[in-house]
Amino acid sequence: MINQTAIERDFIEKIIELKKEKGYTILAHNYQIGELQDIADITGDSLQLARLATEIENDKILFLGVDFMAETLKILNPSKKIIVPTKGSTCPMANSLTPEIIKEFKEKYPEAPVVLYVNSTAACKVYADYTCTSANAVDVVSKIDSDIVLFGPDKNLGSYVAEKTGKKVIPIPGDTGYCYVHNRFSAEDVKKVREEHPDAKIIIHPESPKEARDLCDYIGSTGQMMKFPETDDAKEFIIGTEVGMIHKLENTFKDKKFYPLKELAICNNMKKNNLKNVYLSLLNEEHEIELPEEIMEKAKIPILNMFKIME
Repeated sequence: MINQTAIERDFIEKIIELKKEKGYTILAHNYQIGELQDIADITGDSLQLARLATEIENDKILFLGVDFMAETLKILNPSKKIIVPTKGSTCPMANSLTPEIIKEFKEKYPEAPVVLYVNSTAACKVYADYTCTSANAVDVVSKIDSDIVLFGPDKNLGSYVAEKTGKKVIPIPGDTGYCYVHNRFSAEDVKKVREEHPDAKIIIHPESPKEARDLCDYIGSTGQMMKFPETDDAKEFIIGTEVGMIHKLENTFKDKKFYPLKELAICNNMKKNNLKNVYLSLLNEEHEIELPEEIMEKAKIPILNMFKIME
């Protein structure tokens, strides 16, 4: 339970009123602050939210996440009006890859399909053959009829895919492509929490370095992290991802305890959304996500290819 100030309660009441008055559905990513997760109609990972948005009757959505996620939402829901609280919530990892870099790698490896993590910009998705999520990356690459793939922008997820599929996975852009939150997890971090919580199971995100992954009990996306506590008898879990995930896990599994692998595993861009700018965004219906139609049409192809190959 989050202790709220009078000002915060006032913002929450106004947001709920405006949402109903203006006909908005609020979608929030699992890494948002707890107060925003609590006022959202739906919480989930980026692709879950994008797919669920296609089923929402409202044609107006307030999205709480970072920019590439909002773009994916728009690509899959082109007729809906999608607004965000601030245009400043971006993703350094997504921005590490550019269309120019992809084209350079395609020239070097013309036979290799391009698989892009959904954590990439719409402009980059235009040049992909498939997209993938952290949950299905291994399955997508396994099913592609090629022993070599270009994979980006996350080098750690790419190494995990290579490890699980046995295929040659060439990371694009390479060493500079990583999530700064997950890339900080180390083997020493895992050993330390093992000593502090010897009975806890450790779940880590595949965006983390191999040295940390190899010492954990489970490896999974945020969506998969919601499933492990259902089937494991452990009463305590260490969560190796952005700390915002703890809020959702605690609300779902009230009889279990959750601890962050690293207290400072915080995505500063995810935390740029707050009650005040959510309220102002709804009040003024501002910061709409707009993409050129040609970009949306081309970027949608690798996303649909992902859905098709996973059928």
